[in-house]
Amino acid sequence: MIELMHRVGQGIFLRLESVLNSVFGPKLNPFYYLGAIAYLMFWIIVVSGFYIYAFYDTGVNDAFNSVEQITNKQWYLGGIMRSLHRYASDGLILFGVLHLLRNFVFDRYRNFRWFSWYTGILVLWLIYVAGINGYWLVWDKLAQFSAVATAEWLDALPIFSAPLVRNFLEQGSVNDRFFSLLSFIHLGVPLGTFGLIWIHTQRVPQAKTSPPRELTAGLILSMLVLSLTWPALSQGQADLDSAPFVLNLDWFYLWSYPLFYSWGPGKVWVLVGGITSILLLLPFLGGKKRGKGEYEITTVPGGETVISREGETVLEAALRQGLNLPYVCRDGACGVCKGKILSGMVDYGTYQKGALTDAEKGEGKALFCCAKPLSNLSIEYEEADELKGFPVKTMKFRVQKMERATPDVMLLDLRPEGEERMNFVAGQYVAVHLDDGTKRSYSIANAPHESDHLQLHIRLVKGGKFTSHVFDGMKVGDVLQADGPHGAFFLHEEGDKPIIFMSGGCGFGSVKGMAEHAFKIGLNRPMTLYWGARTPADIYSNLPEKWQREHDNFKFVPVLSEPKPDNGWQGRTGLVHEAILQDYQQLDNCQVYACGSPEMVDAGRAPFVAKGLPEDQYFADKFSIACHIAPVADTSIPSGEVKHG
Repeated sequence: MIELMHRVGQGIFLRLESVLNSVFGPKLNPFYYLGAIAYLMFWIIVVSGFYIYAFYDTGVNDAFNSVEQITNKQWYLGGIMRSLHRYASDGLILFGVLHLLRNFVFDRYRNFRWFSWYTGILVLWLIYVAGINGYWLVWDKLAQFSAVATAEWLDALPIFSAPLVRNFLEQGSVNDRFFSLLSFIHLGVPLGTFGLIWIHTQRVPQAKTSPPRELTAGLILSMLVLSLTWPALSQGQADLDSAPFVLNLDWFYLWSYPLFYSWGPGKVWVLVGGITSILLLLPFLGGKKRGKGEYEITTVPGGETVISREGETVLEAALRQGLNLPYVCRDGACGVCKGKILSGMVDYGTYQKGALTDAEKGEGKALFCCAKPLSNLSIEYEEADELKGFPVKTMKFRVQKMERATPDVMLLDLRPEGEERMNFVAGQYVAVHLDDGTKRSYSIANAPHESDHLQLHIRLVKGGKFTSHVFDGMKVGDVLQADGPHGAFFLHEEGDKPIIFMSGGCGFGSVKGMAEHAFKIGLNRPMTLYWGARTPADIYSNLPEKWQREHDNFKFVPVLSEPKPDNGWQGRTGLVHEAILQDYQQLDNCQVYACGSPEMVDAGRAPFVAKGLPEDQYFADKFSIACHIAPVADTSIPSGEVKHG
């Protein structure tokens, strides 16, 4: 039964997520940030609540009057704050329940996750209690109805010596001290809730606690529009000498009260207790027996070993133990965490079909953010011998220099803070951390012998979160955090085969690092750089021409796809891979290093192989763009090889 619920629920969520992916893209899909959005709702509640409390008066008459004063006399701020407080409270329940449902249907609540599951249920109940308590503080007719109904509901429990409802039977039975107590509870419960949310979050490795800025801005704007269009209003001052009959209910918080008067308090207690009991029992029902529950995951060729707990994904186990496998969405949508299972069995989990094809599964590939070990595993994430001894580090860097090579290309020079250096192999990349917890990856454009700094070549992407900041807000002296080195795109120094570099746009950054390294170590193999661009202005560096003059074994061939008549261009035109095909009748004795867009990299592979290039001599690094107007990484990108906007 539980497995059937999982399958049905997964189908529903995947369809909804697919629709939202087509609208927002996986990077901004709200369903991938349900917990983070709940966090956002909580902070909106806190900020708006403190503002309201500054003008709120405790007292039987003062409570209602002060809320009316805030709502009507300060409608431009106080009224908006009250409405935001109301709608964020509803949003917290909505997104919290969706977060719970999603974790249930995707089977992310068993085994070691039971603690997070339990604390999440407790958080939801505390939020519910705080919300009910908050309605009482307004002391309008809805608050009166809620107070009387709650008292009658509690009276059904045999733990009170006298009926609580008698406190709300006539005018004057409620005093000012009661509202002081309500205020204390309304501040204390959220404070305890926050502590529990923090504990709940700490159990998840690198949990998302804030949505992307674009999503945050959109949600806040939507709530402001909602607050202005349908403001939260009182429903007449409470009068205990009369009973309210017509009310507007908040169904997110007050859903139980109509049931109470329809079924009676006893049946509602059975319903609430039954639902809570089932939720608490779920982690221990219907689970598959998986031996001892802990499995070793060994990486090849790096040799690192991590231990996965029962029900934990490969990515979760790696992140928890400090192994920085690449990832973006963590929800089986983008394909960045894709890797190969060399030995062992996994539960592939649930994911968007475009992120992992059946053919790729047949090749032994899996999405590490979804795959759960069913035995000891050996996984591959393409680390060659040359990459051993270059551990991934998380470091802080200070912006030392910013040079705008063209209107849309920035050369960024970063210096590490302190004495520590990030050692790397030419061609690798670093992942820059953004404030919302996401990352953007860029090739290291300098050679390894210049490890005292990192140079990044960054092209401005319309709508790109990080690139927009680089061009519009970043300044010399700013501090960034990044981890690396990553990637298996590097110069293979052994052998004597001629090297063909095929670069597109800012893919030149990777080539620059490898070429300068080759010159430094005295590599004498013939090297030819084909740099594809649209116009002459897009060839943003004169270094290739300088290398061609200074090194007999280096040749530079720029290729423009869209030269204009007024450019006066006399050089090669067309697509860059076609220029290589024109110049080489056979490629069986060459190495090709392709660095640029997925389209460019994919366009060259098949025709190069058809001309004799061995498949294992085609080394590629695909650049993909992440922004709100374009989809994230091409799902065919090798694990860890993605560059973002």
